[in-house]
Amino acid sequence: MQTKESLVSYDMMNEEQAKEALQLAVSLVEGNVDEFTDCFPDSNSQDNFYPKSENIEWTTGFWTGEIWLAYEETGDEKLKHAGEVQVESFLDRILKRVDVDHHDMGFLYSPSCVAAWQLTGNETAKKAALLAADNLMSRFCEKGQFFQAWGQLGAPDNYRLIIDCLLNMPLLFWASEVTGNAKYADHARAHITTAMRCIVRPDYSTYHTYFFNPETGEPVKGVTHQGHRHGSAWTRGQAWGIYGSAMAYRYIKDTAYLEIFEKVTEYFLLHLPSDLIPYWDFDFDDGSTEPRDSSSAAIAACGMLEMARHMTDGKVQYYQDMAKRLLLALRNHCAVTSKEQSNGLLMHGTYARKSDENPCANRGVDECNTWGDYYYLEGLVRIHRDWKPYW
Repeated sequence: MQTKESLVSYDMMNEEQAKEALQLAVSLVEGNVDEFTDCFPDSNSQDNFYPKSENIEWTTGFWTGEIWLAYEETGDEKLKHAGEVQVESFLDRILKRVDVDHHDMGFLYSPSCVAAWQLTGNETAKKAALLAADNLMSRFCEKGQFFQAWGQLGAPDNYRLIIDCLLNMPLLFWASEVTGNAKYADHARAHITTAMRCIVRPDYSTYHTYFFNPETGEPVKGVTHQGHRHGSAWTRGQAWGIYGSAMAYRYIKDTAYLEIFEKVTEYFLLHLPSDLIPYWDFDFDDGSTEPRDSSSAAIAACGMLEMARHMTDGKVQYYQDMAKRLLLALRNHCAVTSKEQSNGLLMHGTYARKSDENPCANRGVDECNTWGDYYYLEGLVRIHRDWKPYW
């Protein structure tokens, strides 16, 4: 475990390192775009190389987001074309309802279609993203005031939210902005209120998922779905809490979310191992043989850089500096350095790790994953220039 004093002793990524890391990551995206224009990388690599996948699961938007981030940096028309091809795929997916009976419309459509609309004015992208927002709205549960994550709506065994969904809410705020219809933002606010009330523990660790009574909407219990045990802090969930609370504050400006951000971030930072690359659950620390989850550090860094944009006191520099420390650690220990090494950007991630108290099978353990790649690249862009988020 760390202390506040030990954390500030680590080196930060400087401007030259950030520029070099960004240029390398963008060149790797450019090198992969031929293989992944008419298809997508799978959610996680196998032996550090992504197999090809159709536009399924909750992760494909991250690859398209990498394309748009790289396009912003280079202006390369080849990247723009690839992004537009994938936008058509996302419209086709929502129209045909391919694997969309879940809440992850923001993960899918914000970095792909909202990004395309924002950068190029692509009307197909706008249409697809609004349809995705409508699909997400259909999962709102009046009893409990939250978006049900998975499963048949109202089913008692799945009447739950998960912490990840905080990152799906920006899609709804965007939909209200472009349509003038307040219902999207109103439902997003309701979900955030419910999630923050239930999913953050007294010590500011977080539950992955929280169940509600489908008859009354009353909170029932918090458990894990991908963490080590029900009482532990699943590392990626804690990172979603960092970025999610930053987004909540950005859109709602409630100071309660600023306090939550500071506390869940502190918990994350103080539980990091000595090399700053988190294990997949905070039950594990230096000396453990359990795998890491590099994606968690990338998500957390982006969340800190996002919140720093909305602060006005001396804390701005602290969170910017901590993000730069995490990004330097990722560059030094996890970043892909050549196309021969991997067709991803960030190694040593964990999609899911089996334990006695979660229902997972081992998947993508010590591999690249698409969200880790995306958030690593987003973090590098954020410290390189003033970036307008897709979220």
